[in-house]
Amino acid sequence: MTNFKQKLSTIKAFVFDIDGVLSSSMVPLYPNGEPMRTANIKDGYAIQFAIKKGFIVAIISGAKTEAIKVRFSGLGIKDLYLAAKDKTICLKELLENNNLHADEVLYMGDDIPDYEVMKMVGVPVCPADAVPEIKSVSCYISHAKGGEGCARDVIEQVLKAQNKWMDGKEAFGW
Repeated sequence: MTNFKQKLSTIKAFVFDIDGVLSSSMVPLYPNGEPMRTANIKDGYAIQFAIKKGFIVAIISGAKTEAIKVRFSGLGIKDLYLAAKDKTICLKELLENNNLHADEVLYMGDDIPDYEVMKMVGVPVCPADAVPEIKSVSCYISHAKGGEGCARDVIEQVLKAQNKWMDGKEAFGW
């Protein structure tokens, strides 16, 4: 079986959950009950840089707020699957629409709704504070918690493995 570091050279796409991955799982609530999500700036830098380097970056999440659309489409993400009831259906659509194979995808999830979709991809990973069931199907557990740079961690590792990190003028700006 191929180890985690060897798999990084085959990655063409990153897929992230929102709550507990790109945003902390501990958030205050607005008066209407909607979570007040956070966004990690270093995750944001890595996401937009990966897109500039030709990677597909997608979001598959049960969340469905306008703030998520604004933040992540502003970073260049075109494949936003929000209010996802079955993440496996969204992944299949993403693969078909982008001519990808599941083994070319790194998916980062943190909780039970991510379990089945993580078993479908080539590189399932999770943040340090993921639930035990998700850790059990992950080939890598980030040192960073959700919302605290775990996406930056895996994007940086993939780009370094493919000699694309800090490569070219686009690395030094937004």
